[in-house]
Amino acid sequence: MASGQAAWLGTFPELEQLTAEERALLAERSQVLALPPGQTVFAPGQPAQNFLLLLDGTVKVQQVSPGGREIVLYRVSGGESCIMTTACLLSHDSYAAEGVTETAVEAVAISQEAFDRLLARSPDFRRFVFADYARRISDLMQVVEEVAFERIDKRLAQKLIARAGGDGVVTGTHQDLATELGSAREVVSRHLKELQRRGLVALSRGEIALLDRPALEAMAAAD
Repeated sequence: MASGQAAWLGTFPELEQLTAEERALLAERSQVLALPPGQTVFAPGQPAQNFLLLLDGTVKVQQVSPGGREIVLYRVSGGESCIMTTACLLSHDSYAAEGVTETAVEAVAISQEAFDRLLARSPDFRRFVFADYARRISDLMQVVEEVAFERIDKRLAQKLIARAGGDGVVTGTHQDLATELGSAREVVSRHLKELQRRGLVALSRGEIALLDRPALEAMAAAD
């Protein structure tokens, strides 16, 4: 058992409850991967071949409509698994969305064979898989609820506050925000221009400066 393969188990305390034999199987049938930013991890139509656990970095999972409209479904960070991958492994189906690294990523790929064996034989591994699956489903349902029921101006204010750096500046394009919000770029641009007209933000190429954060926070919290 290579030390690099064994070391990653400590990132997931739940897996330390596995038997020595089960931990050995994970170490033997897993591979630690290093991926650069901007790399596609999986794409629609591809089969899921490994159970993916992130050690460090962030993967953005997004879906693109036939018309080219994008929506970010969720992000996977260090210490988490990918719900899309888990669902595809359980159903032996192909991916319906795209996963792309936003940062440099270190991840563990566990073979489907090992995943299936442990899922069938280990109660602790099943609890680990399905507990994380349930948490991620809740996150995804929140995205659906926001897109379906929340006003775009409220969601835009929330996103600007969340993405602003310490200097109060959001870096990114209007299309980036539209993708995050599951909306059209034209809609987001129109609302940003209205916020600028009201003196709440200042727009420049690739940046949005928050000028009146309290007013944006009030908008973000409005019913």
